[in-house]
Amino acid sequence: MSAPLIKQLPLSFGTAGKTDVRTQFAALCYRLKKDKVQVLLVTSRGSGRWIVPKGWPMDGKTPADSAATEAWEEAGVTGKADTRPLGMFSYSKTYEDEDDLACVAMVYAIRVKKTASDYPEAKQRRRKWVSRKKAAGMVDEPELARIIRDFDPRVLY
Repeated sequence: MSAPLIKQLPLSFGTAGKTDVRTQFAALCYRLKKDKVQVLLVTSRGSGRWIVPKGWPMDGKTPADSAATEAWEEAGVTGKADTRPLGMFSYSKTYEDEDDLACVAMVYAIRVKKTASDYPEAKQRRRKWVSRKKAAGMVDEPELARIIRDFDPRVLY
């Protein structure tokens, strides 16, 4: 029996042209606690809004491995990354003195095995474990909220 697919909402890129969209890889970090799924969110460095760890493609790394690296750098977690993306979401990356950059982020599930207190961006971000329902309400991107809300590793894996 194949795993059920998460429905993908339409992506929004505003006025960006097809060559203006950049790709990133995101980590949906999760754990099971008393058979309940918890998701780890971190704050962005700029606005402090709640996000999932994400970043640019890395030379010599698969997309899932890039997502796992971002999970370590931004959230201080290590674990097993699934090689199958859960879905994607769009957002605008804001830079201080430049126009916003249209991005699409492919999301990879990472089952967290260890959480460190000392990691590269520990002093720049906060992190928080929450339920899927609460996490979906904390993020700004509707497609990401849907991916989080629909994600259930007890069914998918």
